Amino acid sequence: MIELFDVFLLMLFAAVCAWLWRGHGIRERALLLAKQHCAKLDIELLDGAVALRRLALQRDAQGRRRLVRLYDFEFTVTGTQRLRGEISMIGQRLGRIELQPHPVLSTQPEPEPVATQHESNVVVLEHWRNKPH
Repeated sequence: MIELFDVFLLMLFAAVCAWLWRGHGIRERALLLAKQHCAKLDIELLDGAVALRRLALQRDAQGRRRLVRLYDFEFTVTGTQRLRGEISMIGQRLGRIELQPHPVLSTQPEPEPVATQHESNVVVLEHWRNKPH
């Protein structure tokens, strides 16, 4: 015979499974957003993964306390140094993305210095000495 406590345990188990399933979907969305952000900044997302660091209660833009999932990821700019980034998700929505300070590589090559001589800037010493002051 099924008792009320057994039904409660079954419903609790189903709720936990649903919450974990939804959390997996949020993690996948965070990974997609981190990839897009890194591609936009022309940096490389390392390991192709984000890792849940913690759950926290934080205030949203309207000042309400919300459950926020904080994920960590690593990226590189130069290929030699691993840097840390953080992405926060409020449900399926992006909260913020923060990156550790990193060098910004120029995408356009710097022009070669060109030596030019402008006659208007050249003062010939003999002309200057002979000029009445």
